[in-house]
Amino acid sequence: MGSGPGGYVAAIRCAQLGMKTAIIEKYATLGGTCLNVGCIPSKALLDSSHHYEDAVKHFEEHGIEIHGDVKVNLEKMIARKQAVVDQTTGGIDFLMKKNKIDVYQGLGSFKDATHIIITGEQTTEIEAKNTIIATGSKPSSLPFINIDKERIITSTEALKLKEIPKHLIVIGGGVIGLELGQVYKRLGAEVSVVEYADRIVPTMDAGVSKELNKVLKKQKFKINASHKVKSVERVGDEVIVKADNKKGEEVEFKGDYCLVSVGRRPYTDGLNAEAAGVKLDERGRVEVNDHLQTNVSNIYAIGDVVKGAMLAHKAEEEGVFVAEILAGQKPHIDYNLIPGVVYTWPEVAAVGKTEEQLKEAGVDYKVGQFPMRALGRARASMDIDGFVKVLADKNTDEILGVHMVGARAADMIAEAVVAMEYRASAEDVSRMSHAHPTFTEAIKEAALAATDDRALHV
Repeated sequence: MGSGPGGYVAAIRCAQLGMKTAIIEKYATLGGTCLNVGCIPSKALLDSSHHYEDAVKHFEEHGIEIHGDVKVNLEKMIARKQAVVDQTTGGIDFLMKKNKIDVYQGLGSFKDATHIIITGEQTTEIEAKNTIIATGSKPSSLPFINIDKERIITSTEALKLKEIPKHLIVIGGGVIGLELGQVYKRLGAEVSVVEYADRIVPTMDAGVSKELNKVLKKQKFKINASHKVKSVERVGDEVIVKADNKKGEEVEFKGDYCLVSVGRRPYTDGLNAEAAGVKLDERGRVEVNDHLQTNVSNIYAIGDVVKGAMLAHKAEEEGVFVAEILAGQKPHIDYNLIPGVVYTWPEVAAVGKTEEQLKEAGVDYKVGQFPMRALGRARASMDIDGFVKVLADKNTDEILGVHMVGARAADMIAEAVVAMEYRASAEDVSRMSHAHPTFTEAIKEAALAATDDRALHV
């Protein structure tokens, strides 16, 4: 139930394992939030806006001169994004046909634990031996905010604005707010981030948060941490946000758009879980055990609708996991090794434990850190912000966490995941040959620094 990265991957794996499989999706296209209004369209806009910023700010330094103005055609940019989405969701249609998966369009609701009613153009009832709930999440809000989807918007509307905001106020300094904030900052908007916690990306390592904060300020973001938003009001074409700063003083922000990005909530509307006897917890998530099985033995749940990080790749792993359990296999997921990424530029990526978590757990650890600016590859492409930090056990040298800010960090983090999956030591990674010149050399150098404080190029 649900065709996002969790649902469609679960369906494919079930079909591969010989099960007769159906997928139910209430929207007209498959792919869920991620492909339609999340990961994929936001990356398309991040890429387009990055090209524009390079043309305006960096081409000249590279010896590329453009005569006349470089202009943004937002309509065309949004249309390109939509073409990317259409191509990607079309790819899921192909995968469903290839794997002989029955696709039902409509809202799936439990009649009981083995029967599902699908309400679409017509009403259909199907019987299912096993069901996987993969209904995902929706953007959260704050109780006093009226999201009108015109001036006070969520990420969904931010992906299809008709104009570039003059001043975009972003409530929430997490992944979604910073990524979309950067899109419009590059295109010429003033961007003010208002964050309740004492730092942006508050769930990530504090060092990473501090570095990203520094870089975004250099890009002229206005970042207001430790600010508690208490009212958001639209007056004509203006949005007024009032917040209390850490001293308890009231601060007012005025802009023409306000993006509310305060996280996401599990989505079970219309699921009728109670008819099947499925329990939800106090936060509206479907309760599951270690096998992602609900309290009803033939019903499982995965992805954003259950506990854990709301990440597409976490949902995919869970989809495969449940399919293999249903086939009688014994799969395993190490949730500590699900990487997290922020697709700003520079990118931010992390896997494993943060320094704060290791301190709290009383683990003796050592730190190896290497700055991106010391890499030849970084200087060649003028991407010198950021660093790689390796945290290793002080006694065994096993890598416990890797945190990075820098160009292509989103791709580089996979090396850390592989290393940690095989319980590599910092020295193991430091003795592997890394192609020169590459950004990944920063991982080797940080591992050298963690091993015995013996980085070579700093």
